[in-house]
Amino acid sequence: MPPALAIPLAALVIIAAAFDFRTRKIPNWLCAAGFLTGFACRIALFQWAGGRDAALGAGLALLVYLPLFALRAVGGGDVKLMAAVGSIAGPKSWIAIFLITAIAGGAIAVVMIAVKGRAARTLRNVGILLTELAHFRSPHLVEQELDVTGDQGLRLPHGCTIAAGTLLYMAYIASSGGAGALR
Repeated sequence: MPPALAIPLAALVIIAAAFDFRTRKIPNWLCAAGFLTGFACRIALFQWAGGRDAALGAGLALLVYLPLFALRAVGGGDVKLMAAVGSIAGPKSWIAIFLITAIAGGAIAVVMIAVKGRAARTLRNVGILLTELAHFRSPHLVEQELDVTGDQGLRLPHGCTIAAGTLLYMAYIASSGGAGALR
């Protein structure tokens, strides 16, 4: 990943994680700046093909994250942050970042569940989640703990998880000499 993309991407996710950890909000101005930076840097580096990749990366993020937002599984700031990450990283790298973020988030969630002693409650909520989704209903309407906007559930600042997934991906690319980098 060229430094012109790596530096703004790392700055974006680190700043977003700091905001999300402290306030549980990711500022719109930060996401907008990241989104526009992605387009500007990609166009400067790769001409119009870079602009296409920025749009595809952001679009893919929205395609995945908007349904999660509609189900109240993630907040609006998480959606916008992932769109900004997609505009900087491009679609292929965004998929890798998303997968690493999902794995990191799952691992952190398991630790939090164990520390808080919530295994039985979590399994019950997973059952509700699967049942409601199988019937095409929104799970948060049945169980308030499944609503990310509420205070009842065990909440993980997803901006921190996005930062972890992005930085792990970038570290992997750097350690492999860029051989695994996806344009």
